[in-house]
Amino acid sequence: MTIPDPISVAKRVYEAYVTKDRDAIEALVADDFHFTSPRDNRLDRATYFARCWPNSRAIAEFTFVHLVRDGEHLFVTYDLRMKDDSAFRNTEVLTIRDGKLVEAQVFFGWMIPHEASEGGSL
Repeated sequence: MTIPDPISVAKRVYEAYVTKDRDAIEALVADDFHFTSPRDNRLDRATYFARCWPNSRAIAEFTFVHLVRDGEHLFVTYDLRMKDDSAFRNTEVLTIRDGKLVEAQVFFGWMIPHEASEGGSL
């Protein structure tokens, strides 16, 4: 059996959010998966799906800014556009092992357009 390229696995995870394909993402997320963000501390798989998957309803598209592999880790920066046309940029560090997403660490970015004027701060 050929193990899928980690970048293609990551892209399929994000695409499942856009297409609202729960079966597709379930097949890509490992049983021992954990999710961490500024608001979530190492959620297990079941809690991740209960808390995060419902957000897929509001997602319109991901545009990848950076998608860089370092061994089993992927550094992903994306612009996310929501169905209400709001948008923001995040960076995530994904761990993909044996064709499965085993960990996601999210680092929140900023709104697009940025709320501060260029050269300014809030």
